Amino acid sequence: MKLRISTIFLGVSMLMAGTSCIKKDNYPGPNASIEGNLFLDGTGSKNTVQTCTGNFSIRLEQLDWSTTPTPQDIPVKYDGTYQNTALFSGHYRVSIKGGAFWPVAPQEVDIRSGSKLDFQLTPYLLINNFTAELVDSTTMALHFDLDAPINGGIPTIIEMQPYVNTTRIVGPGASIFDFSDAYKLPVNKEWENMSAADKSPEIVVENLIPGRTFFVRVGVRFNNNDKSSNLSEIIQIDVPKKS
Repeated sequence: MKLRISTIFLGVSMLMAGTSCIKKDNYPGPNASIEGNLFLDGTGSKNTVQTCTGNFSIRLEQLDWSTTPTPQDIPVKYDGTYQNTALFSGHYRVSIKGGAFWPVAPQEVDIRSGSKLDFQLTPYLLINNFTAELVDSTTMALHFDLDAPINGGIPTIIEMQPYVNTTRIVGPGASIFDFSDAYKLPVNKEWENMSAADKSPEIVVENLIPGRTFFVRVGVRFNNNDKSSNLSEIIQIDVPKKS
């Protein structure tokens, strides 16, 4: 009987000791948010950049506690916007990570609930006059013109390629291989060494599936740090059913 009572007393004592060590967490949870747009510079904040989910990111670094904080990245969405609704209020350095754009200076901002911050970006190359048309029932011809907003210093152009998918989320990492990567055009040239024909290419994609709807764009890939691409707008192509 004494042994049983001693055991119970010991168990209760350990429970009380453990309970006394538990401290209430008085730190507030994430209570801040930030969102914004990535606009093409020179368009009057009307046209967002052409991108694809995960193609580049917004980098946040909270400076309240350290001058070399651990960064957190927000992927830019395919529509050229970004958002994070689970941040701690504070003073942050906000910058662009990756992407085929001329560098922009980081900005320091105080992030609170409902914060907004837009960026104006200049791509290495603009893809203008992009067209996609069926030249027969299952063959698609793509045409476009390349233009450099800033000459000089553009990274080497590795390749051009179409991106074809069955949804509007289309681009690097979101395309059908047989209609996309299979039609890469190797370039491996500096911009100033490209001919007029190089800058206005044609890409022909064959054997599309009859009766299907596809979304297509083209991209130009660079030999920069993350091998990123400038992308065109998206065009919908409806392949007719077999008669």
